[in-house]
Amino acid sequence: MAYRNSLTRARRHGRAWIAAVCLIASQLARADVDVEISGIDDDQLRTNVLAYLSFERYKQRTDITADTAERLHNRVEREVQAALKPFGYYEPRVNSEVKDLGHGDWRVTLDIDPGMPVLIDKIDVRVQGPGARDPLFERITSNPPLHSGDRLSHAAYEGIKSDLQRTAATFGYLDAKLTRNELVVDPKNHKANVTLEMQTGDRYRFGATTIEQTSVNDALVRRYLRYKENEPFDLTQVLRTQFALDDAQYFTNLEVLPAEADRQTHVVPVTIHADKSRRNRYSFGAGYATDTGVRGTLTWENRRLNTRGHRFNVQIEASQIERYRLQSRYIIPIGDPAVENLTFQSTIEQLQLADVTTRTESIGPSITKVADNWQYVWFANAMKTTGESAAGTTTDRLLVPGIDIASVPKGYLGEPIFQHPFFAELRGSDAVIGSDANFIQLKVQAERVFPMGQKWHLLLRDEIGASLVSRFSQLPTVMRFFAGGDNSVRGFAYNELSPSQDVCTTDKITGKPMLTATGQCVQVQQTVKVGGKNLITGTVEVIRDLPRNFGVATFFDYGNAFNRWGDPLEYSVGVGFRLRLPVVTLGIDVAEPLSRPGASPRLHINFSPKL
Repeated sequence: MAYRNSLTRARRHGRAWIAAVCLIASQLARADVDVEISGIDDDQLRTNVLAYLSFERYKQRTDITADTAERLHNRVEREVQAALKPFGYYEPRVNSEVKDLGHGDWRVTLDIDPGMPVLIDKIDVRVQGPGARDPLFERITSNPPLHSGDRLSHAAYEGIKSDLQRTAATFGYLDAKLTRNELVVDPKNHKANVTLEMQTGDRYRFGATTIEQTSVNDALVRRYLRYKENEPFDLTQVLRTQFALDDAQYFTNLEVLPAEADRQTHVVPVTIHADKSRRNRYSFGAGYATDTGVRGTLTWENRRLNTRGHRFNVQIEASQIERYRLQSRYIIPIGDPAVENLTFQSTIEQLQLADVTTRTESIGPSITKVADNWQYVWFANAMKTTGESAAGTTTDRLLVPGIDIASVPKGYLGEPIFQHPFFAELRGSDAVIGSDANFIQLKVQAERVFPMGQKWHLLLRDEIGASLVSRFSQLPTVMRFFAGGDNSVRGFAYNELSPSQDVCTTDKITGKPMLTATGQCVQVQQTVKVGGKNLITGTVEVIRDLPRNFGVATFFDYGNAFNRWGDPLEYSVGVGFRLRLPVVTLGIDVAEPLSRPGASPRLHINFSPKL
């Protein structure tokens, strides 16, 4: 029995060895077809020729015999002609040679003279009927992608047809037809004439909207609609309605669909069908940054407190270094519920700002509105904030009204935006309204990315903050500015850039600071960073995209927090690595301070997976 088992195993090993040898032999025996093309400099033409060539498709074959190569060679001229015709070259001349290199390898050499191209002689694109003067069609007819004297492009011709038909279907010209559709080519005289004529028919209008859902009041759903009954039909507004209702998070299996058009009355009804989404939603996020260490976020949200669409959420944020925050929000949709709401918010937060630890409790309402490309948030917060450092402890009770202004994209529907090209906040407080401090503060941020070629980008980012306060000591610590860190001036530690305050040695008997007659410290015990009234930071960064969502960057950062305009800024330069994926963003930067000779480079890591 042992002998039989050994023999069976030997046979199995033998068969596996033979299969492996055959596989290796087949790989070694695979034909190598090398195609060389000359005479064509245009990459688009060259790519299309290769796509048409049978020799390219036979590269993976192992059975290219002399007869096969001859048969493929006979196809070359026809295939080149077919490949160049869509680009207006109807009379190419092709010199080709196929050489047997032995061992199943072949070299195919093509010398192509595309010849004189066919040029557009006349082009006539017309729209007739009720839509003739519609700017939607005038955009196409006034500047088509083909003009008299241009080289004929079949793709451009088909593009004009598709554009006309797509525009008609999208914007409610549902009876539109192409009554003339002609491309007449005269290869002998190298001319082509294009004639396209569309009869639009009447433009359809939105009919009644039928709503089939039980999540919230139908009246609230109708406030999400991006269109009105009897307005001209526009499929893009149907899609925007779908997006707006999706983002509301009240529904699942949501469908916003045009119904069958009524050809007699020229109306298109719309049907909205949706099921209830889960009422409660839980989410967790984690990450790491040099500034914060390990960090995490836990969120619970009740997305549908009642049929009026009210919602409530609680979020807990904590990090190893920077802070913890507990925040709750009660949100009531108002106006256009996709982008406007009334929110009541309460927050308990602790921050480590350089050498100062702040603890803040706040509560207050805010109203969010959107007009054109701007979002406005009016708020008023009642706050109790404490700042604690070696310099002492201060406590302020404040009522802080203010307004945030941020740019939003055209057609904004309330989706989360993590970066605004422009953001400004104006806030303040005064004893007249019951506050312990009198101040006005403005903060402005601007960021924009400029393309520089296909894979290069220029990022410019600036931030300016200014405070108007009679005495610096009246400005609550939580309202002061600090700079430095991963998202500020790299090359410096988090909140490292800040005005400092000397802490005097205290008298052992009285416990009071020991001061000179002029109010100076007799002896400085230590110096603490306490923040500044004003702030300037900025970044100039050049980014190079690499394959597989990688990128590299070089940057120049500048900025500081200070009490007097004109105080010196700090500077740094560095290089960075980027990895952008749907579920994670990784940034690694190394920055060298320029304004502090001898300072060591600093590593900045920001790792933010989305869970």
